[in-house]
Parts: sequence; structure tokens; C-alpha cells
Amino acid sequence: METAVQPPSRRARRGSSKAARSAQPGQNLHLRVPFITRKIPTYDLLSEEALEKIEATADRILAEIGIEFREDPEAVRLFREAGAKVTEVSAQAWNLKFEPGMIREILRTAPARFVQHARNPANNVEIGGDAMVFAPSYGSPFVMDLDNGRRYGTIADFENLVKLAQSSPWLHHSGGTICEPTDVPVNKRHLDMVYAHMRYSDRAFLGSITAPERAADSIEMCRVLFGADFVDQNCVIMGNFNTTSPLVLDGVTTAGIRTYAEAGQGSIHLPFLLGGAVSPLTMAGSIAQCLAESMSSCALAQLVRPGAPTILAGFLSSMSLRSGSPTFGTPEPALGSLVMGQLARRLNMPLRCAGNFSTSKRPDGQAMQQAMMSMMSAVQGGANYILHSAGFVDGLLSMSYEKFVMDTDMCGALHAYLGGIDVNEDTLGFEALAQNGPGEHLFGTEHTLRHYETAYWDSALNDDQPFETWEEQGSVDYAQRANKRWKDILNAYEAPPMDEATDEALKDFIARKKASVADAWY
Repeated sequence: METAVQPPSRRARRGSSKAARSAQPGQNLHLRVPFITRKIPTYDLLSEEALEKIEATADRILAEIGIEFREDPEAVRLFREAGAKVTEVSAQAWNLKFEPGMIREILRTAPARFVQHARNPANNVEIGGDAMVFAPSYGSPFVMDLDNGRRYGTIADFENLVKLAQSSPWLHHSGGTICEPTDVPVNKRHLDMVYAHMRYSDRAFLGSITAPERAADSIEMCRVLFGADFVDQNCVIMGNFNTTSPLVLDGVTTAGIRTYAEAGQGSIHLPFLLGGAVSPLTMAGSIAQCLAESMSSCALAQLVRPGAPTILAGFLSSMSLRSGSPTFGTPEPALGSLVMGQLARRLNMPLRCAGNFSTSKRPDGQAMQQAMMSMMSAVQGGANYILHSAGFVDGLLSMSYEKFVMDTDMCGALHAYLGGIDVNEDTLGFEALAQNGPGEHLFGTEHTLRHYETAYWDSALNDDQPFETWEEQGSVDYAQRANKRWKDILNAYEAPPMDEATDEALKDFIARKKASVADAWY
């Protein structure tokens, strides 16, 4: 099978090493991996009886209330032929009901684990099972930094954020719409975004989902980058699809799902549930609805092409009952993510959930406290693909440059955490105590010298010096250090090499596509 994907050149490896050094000094590079293989157990929160009740409620939702499909008769046809009960609601809307067990049966063809290929094969990721992938945040219309404040995102911001992600050893995936480049027409910006991922990163990435033709463009650009035969037989791109809660799948979404599945590419199926607004206020009810919506969305991909890579997903959110505003990084959705992990394992499907969420308006203590609450739920719950791992502030409305590097530093710590503890003759360290005996320090022992570079994770941002030293050096706080950090990373960034002919072919495709339609700004 012919493919345009080649092993990284010496120059590419040198560039990658330089980016790694610029992103994370110290001893941590022994932790760098293309994706994490978890070595700690997941946390199973609920009992078998409780899980069965949630699954039974999801089945009742699907059988008694149903899912409304809009403006996609082809999706309706696929489900009708699979056994769904279809009732016409209007000329372009249908209510579909599914007998208990029907959707689960369709999902049996979904792979429990799959590979998404990167243009640098060393950066291929596995998604599912004990594999875990961190990706940047997604979808913010605004960006912010300490110098320029909050503003609409541009294509320059988008490219900068792709470069920051590529430079971090602690992210594994380039993500998708890291921010909205609002200075590019709506109907053309997907071309520039996909190209930025292809040109400024050599990791796996997400494509466009805002219209089926934009999804098709994303896949076609992958055929240019990887080769058509390779794309036909491998997953090289994924789409991140939202249901329209409560209990609706609109035609743009379902047509996009079909486009990715027909090409054998991956899809993520995410209900964005705000408790009390579009889902029950109580977390058990939100989880049941999440399961019903995500399963039915995933099932469409399997009906189109059995075996297409498919990720179950959940975005569970609380809200302030005083103001009606969404809240992120709160404990109840964190518990919900733990349960979604259990449910995904029972379905034998990969899971996307949680991330470094926050409603803080600045990269401050609130931002990181909420982020840790949410991110740890994904880690402990066994999520396999964690979008929003870096940069999320302002309730997803903004992408923060400073929080991006704060979050990636935390992701580095999670690499160590997920590695667990090795227990063997060497790590038990008996010789370290025996070498000098009681009452003697261990700084110069052979055991210490052998392990000092790799024993502990070393933050790139924390200041662990004595107070007096910190004060003498200008009392620089965490956000200020992060501000300097992202600038240093961008200054040191080098793009991974790309074959010139491939680059020209991509640019030509983009130019022809842009020339074929007038600009649209909404």
C-alpha cells in the first residue's frame, strides 16, 4: 500500500527535540510519549445496580421519548432500516424511537481501540482501552493574554496556539478549532485551520464539522497530505460532533457524521448538557440523557460504515441557579465523568469527557482549582481522549495563552501520576539506606545519583525557591511566569519539515476552493 507518510527525517527529529527542550526543561523528558498508557486503575464510583438503573433510564428515553432527527432523511432511512420506529413530526423532522438494546447492538461494530495516524508516524496516537490522549481546548471565539486582554481570535492566534501545542511534550494531539479565526470568512476559515494543523504540527488533528461540505474538504486535504489509499484504509482525521440537546440531532450534524464515517474516519459524539436547562438538574438524570444521546449519535456512524472509529462522549455541566450561568470545574459534573467512564467500559467503547475547565476570567487560582477538579475526573474516570486539556477559561468563551502553558505543565505532572509506582529491587531503595547507614544523608549515594534526574516530575513554571529568593528576583507570580513562558516557546518554535510538493498541493487546493465561492461572514 502506497502512502505519503514517511518516517521523520534527521532534521525533523532535531526540530522536535529543540521544541521539546524549549517547552519543558529539566528531567521530565523521560516521561514523553506519543500517548499515555495508564498504569493506575480507574475509579469505579457506582455499583452495578446503580449503573443498570442509569442504562435502563437511557433505554426508556430512547424507547418512550425518542430522538428527533432534523433535515437529514438519509439518516432517518438508515435507522428505519435498522429497526427504529419513525414518526414524522414535520416536513423535515422525524421522531425516532428504539427498542431497548437496539442501539447497543448496533454499537457492537464500533472499535474498542483504534489508531489515529499523524503525518509523523512517531506521533500516531491510540485511543481506547488504557490509552489516553491530551488535546488543546476547542471552539473559543475569543483569545486573551496578559498584554492585550480579551479579543476576538484571529488566524494568527490560531497558528500560535497550534505551535504552542506542537511544542509541548505533554500534549499528544493538535486538537481542532483551538480558537475561531474571526478575520477569515466563515465559509473558508476551515481550510486555513486544517492547513495550520498540517503545516505547523506533525501530530494528529480534528477536522471541520460546521457543514458537510467543510467536513469533505477536511478529508480531501488529508488525501493530499497522506495519500488517498492511506486515508481509505486508516483513520487520519476526526470530527467532534455535538448533539442538539435535549434529544435532537440536526441535519448538519448527522450529515457531517455520515461524511466522516463514509470515508472511514473518526467521530466524537458529544452531548453538551447544562443541568436544569437542557438536561435534568440532577446528575444521575443528566448522565442517563448523555448516554442516550451519545449512543444514538455513535450508532449513526456504525450504520454508515460498521467499524468506523467512534468515540462516546459526555460534557456534563452544572449552572449557577442564582444567575442561570453555566459553571465549570465543579464537583458534581466531575462525579458524572467518573460514571461516564464506567458506562463506556461497559459498552467497550473509547470515551471523551472533561478537561481543564474553568469559568475564571483570568489565569488565576480559580482557573487552576476548577481545572484540576475537572481534569482529575477525566484521568481517574478512564477517559481516552481529553479535549480541552489546555487553555480553557471564561466558560469556554476564551482561550488563554497563559493558561495554555499552565495547563500543559499540569499535563506533564499527570504523565508522572498516570505512570504509577514501580516496585522492584532497585526502586525499593534498600541500598540507599544501607550505603551510609543510620543518621547519614543520602545525597551522594549511588542510588540517589542513579535516579535523581528521573525520580520526580519537575515543573517548568512553579517557583519552589525560598520566599526571600523569590522576592529578591522580583516577586514574579505564576501568571507572569506563564506569560514569559509562552512567548519563549513561540520564539524558539520551528515548524516540522513538510515535503515542498505536498505543501504546494495543499495551498493549491485551498486557493481553488476559496476562489470557487464568495466570502460569507455568517
